Amino acid sequence: MNRVPTPWAIALLAALLVSTGCVVGPNYKRPAAVTPPAFGEQPPPNFKEAEAAGWKQSQPGDAYFKGRWWELYNDPALNALEEQVAASNQNVQQLEAQYRQAKALVSVSRAALYPVVTTSPSITTSGSGGSSANNITSNGTVVGGGSGIRSTFNLPFNVSWEPDLWGNIRRGVSASVNSAQSVAAQVANARLLFQAELAQDYFGLHGNDGEAELLTNTEASYEEYLTLTKNRFSVGIASDLDVAQAESQLYAVQSQLLDLGVERATFEHAIAILIGKAPAELTIPVVSLKAEPPPVPSGVPSELLERRPDIASSERQVAAANEQIGIAMAAYYPTLSLTATAGLENSSFTKWFTWPSRFWSVGPALAETLFDAGKRRGVVAEQQAAYDATVASYRQTVLTAMQQVEDNLASLRILENEAAKVQETIGAADRTLKISDAQYRAGTAAYLTVITSQAALLSAQVTATSLLTRRLTASVTLIEALGGGWNESELPTRQDVASR
Repeated sequence: MNRVPTPWAIALLAALLVSTGCVVGPNYKRPAAVTPPAFGEQPPPNFKEAEAAGWKQSQPGDAYFKGRWWELYNDPALNALEEQVAASNQNVQQLEAQYRQAKALVSVSRAALYPVVTTSPSITTSGSGGSSANNITSNGTVVGGGSGIRSTFNLPFNVSWEPDLWGNIRRGVSASVNSAQSVAAQVANARLLFQAELAQDYFGLHGNDGEAELLTNTEASYEEYLTLTKNRFSVGIASDLDVAQAESQLYAVQSQLLDLGVERATFEHAIAILIGKAPAELTIPVVSLKAEPPPVPSGVPSELLERRPDIASSERQVAAANEQIGIAMAAYYPTLSLTATAGLENSSFTKWFTWPSRFWSVGPALAETLFDAGKRRGVVAEQQAAYDATVASYRQTVLTAMQQVEDNLASLRILENEAAKVQETIGAADRTLKISDAQYRAGTAAYLTVITSQAALLSAQVTATSLLTRRLTASVTLIEALGGGWNESELPTRQDVASR
């Protein structure tokens, strides 16, 4: 094959040098977001005391910062369920498949940086019925005239390459990388979301168990009162009205106890779906809630930018949108295409793979749009507007994250104070019941007084059980709002995303 002319070699080298140094369009800079120096809502007292005592450096605090935040609750059954979310939850599996898809698109984008080599071997047979002049093939072989059948054996190799003169291909690769990183953060966010949902359902289920235990004990107490009232009625001390009231109160508690079964089954079924199982495959033992919420370090608002996977995902989308502006701006500049063809062609199969059968061609092509009625300008404006939209979405995500943290800090503080007050209510209601019971047995008070005291005590006890469930649920929601121990450093790097 003949040597490529020196001018073409120089032009090719120049294109290579230019393609490595020129990138049009704006450089990316992370958008600023509103981050006050501290949260307006302060943590509850036990949270502040834990942080002041260096809780972050102690067990089980380090598990929180490794993403295993559920270990804060020191519940082996909860730990076992949470471990199954990442491995078996179908929504998480779906997002992980989308991440692999996004990684594959990076390879597709990166391939445009390199030449494309193709081949299309062919054997063509043709014939004519009359005489004709001599035919000359593309490689200079003379085929005699006259009628007959002729065959052409062709083995071409085609090379085409469009140097990345203005960086639009490199920006396309970066946009694909940023999009893949965004999807990776979405996977982490979904994992956190479903793990938090499982913990909330778990505490809701066992809060239900606690209320059921309370109603079961109350049922036994009410049965004793009913027996007592019937005995008093049989000797003429109590009236049939007292018996009817005692029966009505007992039956009401029994119906509430039965109704709790519906709620418990719903929680159990929801947990089964979250761990990727059919509801019939999961049975969770009955356990009443006892422990109070553990302390959770809230940190400062600026840390949310690195600790929330949804914020990281939104920021990566902003970076991808920035690359699209550069790609649109590159359309203003000319494109250079380099093509080359070489191969073997002959009319004889035995001479097909011989040196005289060679042929080649090489040459560049330059293309530039001279008039498009403002199309390119419109595309640039469109991408700039799309970028502004992603920036606004990013900032809104940050604001929403801070709101969620503030909401749950407030909930934990208020619910803790309310729980303390309800305990005082339980103490007063219990004392009232004891007094009214003694008076009723002595015949100095009506049974209605006892019923009222019993109802007040039961109501306060149910409220206390509900508050414990709400406090544990709020602590889970706070952990979720703080990112669950996730950190932006866990995002896959550019090399990770580009690897196959």
